[in-house]
Amino acid sequence: MKQGISTHVFLAQRLTPGLLDALTRGGATAVEVFAARHHFDYADRGAVRELANWFRSNNVDASLHMPLFSSDEDSNWSRHTAPVINLIDLNKSTRIEAMDEVKRALESAEQIPFRSCVIHLGLKGDRWNTRALDDSMTAIEHLKAFSSPLGMQLLLENLNNEVATPAHLVEIVRAGHFDNVGFCLDTGHANLVEPQPETRDQEAKDGIAQAFEDFGDRITELHLHDNLGNRPENGKDEHLWPGSGTIDWDSVAKRIAALKQPPVGILEIAHELGEDMKQIETEFRAAWKKLGVVAQ
Repeated sequence: MKQGISTHVFLAQRLTPGLLDALTRGGATAVEVFAARHHFDYADRGAVRELANWFRSNNVDASLHMPLFSSDEDSNWSRHTAPVINLIDLNKSTRIEAMDEVKRALESAEQIPFRSCVIHLGLKGDRWNTRALDDSMTAIEHLKAFSSPLGMQLLLENLNNEVATPAHLVEIVRAGHFDNVGFCLDTGHANLVEPQPETRDQEAKDGIAQAFEDFGDRITELHLHDNLGNRPENGKDEHLWPGSGTIDWDSVAKRIAALKQPPVGILEIAHELGEDMKQIETEFRAAWKKLGVVAQ
């Protein structure tokens, strides 16, 4: 399994080659670039060229995470800014604006050798219904037509809304016959899902076990981070280093090992933890040790 990390750990800062160097010193062989204009300005040709030169000079796989903020919100970004880009918004003009912003980020693949892009469908509170299914298929069709010539695969990520559950994402892909669309299993999001109760025919499963089962062998990428689970006093997507929350990482490691094709593992860690470069390198290696992998 490729050992990677998201630049989300540096989200409050402008992304520079020096920060990418710090990630590779920790052992990363894959980097997911988080598309936020204050961090990676994908609309700035100079910023795109700078990252393109770095990736072409280093033996590191590149992937992209779609933007979650519009350009207006991004200019006033803080760690309390809520995502606003919604590809399946009820308002058609809002959906079109969201699609255009994601396409602007995808255009950076003309220079940066991104292999994939992680896609979010919906925001917190979005409901699963026929309209959501249709709008999801329309969004994927448009983005797929735009990204495929650039050599990018779209990866749908499980979220904590009704639309982007693993089971519903699989249904969207099947209904749209999107054979070349993959999945990104986010462990932190899955850990916030209420466990399914035990039945006569089936044992109880937590959210992570159910996500692995629903996605099956179409998992292309993993977002690896921890939290304190779905306790009433918590329920937060904290993006902690593995081992700092309630996830059973031994179980996760076994499920990863059982996949037919090893996915890319991306540590997606909170940017407000206040760690310095050396601490990030140390935590990176410790995280992979928990997953039974020695960081390179």
